[in-house]
Amino acid sequence: PTSTAMSDDARDADAARRIKIYTKTGDEGASCLYNTERRDKDDGAFAALGDVDECNVACGIAREFCVDAGNGLEGELLEIQSRLLDVGSAVATPLTTSSETMVKRAEFSYAHVERLEGWIDAHDAALPPLTNFLTPSGGKSSVFLHQARAVCRRAERSCVPLTRDGAVPSVVRVYLNRLSDYFFTAARRAAAFEGRAEEIYKKASS
Repeated sequence: PTSTAMSDDARDADAARRIKIYTKTGDEGASCLYNTERRDKDDGAFAALGDVDECNVACGIAREFCVDAGNGLEGELLEIQSRLLDVGSAVATPLTTSSETMVKRAEFSYAHVERLEGWIDAHDAALPPLTNFLTPSGGKSSVFLHQARAVCRRAERSCVPLTRDGAVPSVVRVYLNRLSDYFFTAARRAAAFEGRAEEIYKKASS
């Protein structure tokens, strides 16, 4: 009986720690930002959050192919996935309606931009000069990194009006802009690692 009681207590404690998957609070088409402000789900902040989340998924898919290829990019991509969650926190904590404490907690450092720039420069230095427009190509890792780049551009566009209105810090927009450049360079690096050709744009003959 004693061991059973302890097991029940442990189950209760575990249940208390768990995050409930569904809450039903969004069934009417509204949800809460990190600062608990409630908005309709078609609000610009939620549109940006969705695009950033999709970018993270695209990055994760590309990372899995990079793991399979053994091209060494998976560590950078894993770190980027965490930073994209930080981007989401910044977007979900509007500067215009959040407390100083919450804004500080969701602060996004420019050091993350500089880290991307360091990776871009290192990868670019190992690649032949770019002399033509490229089509997404060069193997699965490369193509999925290009897809992540395209989704990242959309996430950036979604954040532009939020930064313009002062709701989201401009460093978030800068990070996403630089991240798309990173994905492009990483895609080229992945193709080079696998010895795959990057297909160039060819103008129609007529």
